[in-house]
Amino acid sequence: MRIAILSFATLMTATFAPSILPAQTTPAPRRDPFILAETTEKISPHVLAIQDKDTTPSVPNVGFVVGTRAALVIETGLGYANGAIVLSEALKLAPGLPLYLVTTHVHPEHDLGANAFPASTKMIRSTAQVKDIDEFGLQLADFFSHRSVIEAEFLKGATFRKADITFDKGYSLDLGGVQVTPCRHGPRPHCR
Repeated sequence: MRIAILSFATLMTATFAPSILPAQTTPAPRRDPFILAETTEKISPHVLAIQDKDTTPSVPNVGFVVGTRAALVIETGLGYANGAIVLSEALKLAPGLPLYLVTTHVHPEHDLGANAFPASTKMIRSTAQVKDIDEFGLQLADFFSHRSVIEAEFLKGATFRKADITFDKGYSLDLGGVQVTPCRHGPRPHCR
């Protein structure tokens, strides 16, 4: 099985949403920006997701691709507390397996929970992400921190995790029984 990760949110919406997401007619009340691990769903034999079905601000969809030799986590959530929730879920889904971590982009709610993962987790970043981090640093996190006291608390002390693996166009990762290809976010270059 081969999976290309262009943008997990796009992947979820384009591929799976019509079959698993009910139409939402009224907005849900705002809740704290915690990822709800108890809502993890199996999407396919190797893919699981925690979907933010009520579209809570600052809460991304989170994905897991689990093979026989390793697992890939996609997105970490806003700050260390959410990263710890995602890590805990990854350890339940892939007990004893090495972990890889990738984010679709470097917005705080997608990326700034990465430091909750142990040093043994391999962080994969596109060179475009590394460039964005170098150029803009925590500017967007500072903006998020000023939106609410809750978000400021979640982001207290947050920093970007250094990449263990970088790629320009795409990177092929064999998890055992499933091959994933994280790709650079954006219209070009496309993964092949």
